[in-house]
Amino acid sequence: MVGQFEGRVALITGAARGQGRSHAVRFAEEGADIIAVDICDQIESVGYPMASREDLDETVNLVEKTGRRIVAGRGDVRDFERLKTIAANGVAELGRLDFVLANAGIAPLVGEQRHDIVAYVDAVDVMLNGVYYTFSVRSHGFAGYHAAKHGVVGLMRYYATSLAEKNIRVNSVHPTGVATPMLLNEPAAQHMVEHPEGNSAFENLLPVELIEPADVSDAMVYLCGQSGRYITGITLPVDGGLTVK
Repeated sequence: MVGQFEGRVALITGAARGQGRSHAVRFAEEGADIIAVDICDQIESVGYPMASREDLDETVNLVEKTGRRIVAGRGDVRDFERLKTIAANGVAELGRLDFVLANAGIAPLVGEQRHDIVAYVDAVDVMLNGVYYTFSVRSHGFAGYHAAKHGVVGLMRYYATSLAEKNIRVNSVHPTGVATPMLLNEPAAQHMVEHPEGNSAFENLLPVELIEPADVSDAMVYLCGQSGRYITGITLPVDGGLTVK
């Protein structure tokens, strides 16, 4: 069967593991070729192990098993010039760019380094500036974590408004906790034990502790596919009722 993204190309940041890998494989299964980006290195403010080159290699392997092509590059979303280079190389090889999934993220919420100002700066640089940089290769043009996420909504609404006349749709997806190494790591578990008073803030209304990366990938496919052709400017929660409890 021909997938709904046959002949299309998706650029995905944070693609070495977790949600990014899930998105890459799912879009490939739908027929898309992939441009995969990941830093494959540690950011000092992050208290858990980040993705490795081997993780990115495994994403490449899984995408290629679907029969689709993939161009993968190591790159930091805080480095606009590097992102432009990887995107340009991918477009040169794959011929086009249709979808941009600015997925790269960090959670500098555990370990003693979370108290340093650099943790705030890194969160905003990766998850707000990094989204802007990632999207700009296509369109040319705890405090840190929340500020970044709200900032992304502002960017999304700006781009949805300014790009609608070109028939470019822009939305944001907002999952609850996802079962990836960003949350499933020893420092995070230790933090939950040491600070149980904050755990209730992460309890979903539905009886599910963490959702799977594939659940978020389904939402991405819904928005990018024919089903989402008239959807733009929305914040789509995939959160088990977290935000309405």
